[in-house]
Amino acid sequence: MDVRLEPWSESHLALLRRINTPLMRRHVGGPESEELLLLRHRRYLGLPALGGTMYAVLADGEQAGSIAHHRREWRGAEVHESGWNVLPGFQGRGVALAAGRAMLTALRALVAADPSAPGVLHAFPAVDNAPSNALCARLGFTGAGPCAFEYPQRSGRFLHSNDWYLALR
Repeated sequence: MDVRLEPWSESHLALLRRINTPLMRRHVGGPESEELLLLRHRRYLGLPALGGTMYAVLADGEQAGSIAHHRREWRGAEVHESGWNVLPGFQGRGVALAAGRAMLTALRALVAADPSAPGVLHAFPAVDNAPSNALCARLGFTGAGPCAFEYPQRSGRFLHSNDWYLALR
């Protein structure tokens, strides 16, 4: 299967809507309202100006999910954070692993070109999200254990997540 990443654009709003289902959002608090979904789409479009990138994941040319990296503060330090979604019809087929590897290649190039960029990537899958936790391990992340992770950022809502980290340099 050919998996590639495409930078997020206006045309990916329909993909975001396909991801916004009870099944796909069960580990992060459930689907969002249309208003919140449109705000999320705008944030995704603005990520490059903030040192991040949201990608649509394409598998054999079909939209299969999304993956991103962006900067955030975590425990007093600036880090990169990553998150991903793979639509049900593409799960279990290596799409997330291929997308993760492609995103890491792009992010490492970005970090290598900018010595001031954070040198660590974190991911925060829910403790009970076995596929995402397994993906972190397969991508070479190190587990730092469970944590209370605020999602969305500045929402006051905390998820029971695992903190995984990976050196980028």
